[in-house]
Amino acid sequence: MEPAPAAGGSETTRLVSPRDRDAAGGGLRLKSLFTEPMESAPAETAFHCHRDPLPPPGLTPERLRAQRQLCVACAVCCVFMAGEVVGGYLAHSLAIMTDAAHLLADVGSMIGSLFSLWLSTRPATRTMTFGWHRSETLGALASVISLWMVTGVLLYLAFIRLLHSDYHIEGGAMLVTAGIAVCANLLMAVVLHQAGPQHSHGSRGAEYAPLEEGPGEHLPLVNTSVRAAFVHVLGDLLQSLGVLAASILIYFKPQCKAADPISTFLFSIFALGSTAPTLRDVLRVLMEGAPKNVGFEPVRDTLLSVPGVQATHELHMWSLTLTYHIASAHLAIDPTADPDAVLAEATSRLCSRFGFSSCTLQLEQYQPEMDRCLRCREPPQA
Repeated sequence: MEPAPAAGGSETTRLVSPRDRDAAGGGLRLKSLFTEPMESAPAETAFHCHRDPLPPPGLTPERLRAQRQLCVACAVCCVFMAGEVVGGYLAHSLAIMTDAAHLLADVGSMIGSLFSLWLSTRPATRTMTFGWHRSETLGALASVISLWMVTGVLLYLAFIRLLHSDYHIEGGAMLVTAGIAVCANLLMAVVLHQAGPQHSHGSRGAEYAPLEEGPGEHLPLVNTSVRAAFVHVLGDLLQSLGVLAASILIYFKPQCKAADPISTFLFSIFALGSTAPTLRDVLRVLMEGAPKNVGFEPVRDTLLSVPGVQATHELHMWSLTLTYHIASAHLAIDPTADPDAVLAEATSRLCSRFGFSSCTLQLEQYQPEMDRCLRCREPPQA
C-alpha cells in the first residue's frame, strides 16, 4: 500500500507492499516516514546509474580553452604564412617556402580541429550512440597526414635542388624572413602550450587526465587537437631555426647556397618524426586500445576488491578520446551480496581511481564452472 503524497508534497509515507510484509514475518514495516519533496527526490537518490548530473550543452571548459587556443594560433599562422610566402618568393628560397608550406598545413589542420571540436558538441543519436567525441581524434589524424603529405613534396623539391644547382638565393631577404618565422613559431608555441590547470580526479571524461599506474605521477590535461597542432608548431620552429642558420650562412657566404635544400631536407625529416607520439595515441584510440596509463591488472584488482565480488570477466576498456575513457565488465558476486551496493561501489571505485567517464557493469551470481570457462578467462599479454 502506497498512499498518495501529503498536500503540498512536503512529506510522503511509504509502506511496504504485501510481498515485503510477508518477507518481514507478517509485520507491517514503515520504510520511510519523512522524505524530501517529491520534486527533489530524483536528485537526492544515493545511486542510480549516473554518478554525475547531465552535462550542460556546448563545449566543456577544457574544449573551450582548446578552441580559443586554436583560433588565436590559426590567426597568427595565417598572417605569418602570407609574410613567408612573399619573403620566400623574393629570396628565391626553397627553405622559406618549405616553412610557409608547413604553416599552410598547420592552418588546414587547425581549421579541421576547430570543426571537429564543434562537431563533438552534437548530442548522441540512435545511430551515433557515443556522440561525436571521436571526431577530435580524427581531426588529429588528418593533421598528421597533412603534414606528411606536404613534407613529402618538399623533400622531393629539396632533392631536386641538390641535384641541380641552377638557382640563386637572396641572402638578405632570406635572413629577414627566417627571423620573422622563428618569432611567429615561438608565439604560436606559447599560445598552444597546454600547461593549464591540474587534472581532476572526478569522472568527467573531458576534464580528466588518466592516472599513472605508479603513485604520485600525473599527466597534464591535454586536448588531442591542440596537442597535434602544438607538435606541428614545434616541428616548424625547429625547421625555422635551421632555416635561420642556413640564411646566416648564405648571407655571409653566398657560395654555400646548398645549405638551403640541405636544411629543408634535414628538418623535414625531423618534422615527420615529431608526429610519432600523436600518431601512436591516435591509433591507440581508433584501435579501441586500453586507455593510456590505465593497466588491465589494476582495474581487475580494483573490481575484485569490492565486497561481494568473487570473480570478474569480459573486462573491456577503451577510449573515445585521450581523456574520455569507458569500461565494461561482468562481475560474479556472492548469492548473499547486495547487487545494488556492489554496483554502486564498483562504479564509484572505477570512476574515482581511474577516471572512467562511463562504466557498464553486469552482475551475475558466481558459479564454480566460471573458473573453467574459456570465455571467462583473462586475455593474454599483448
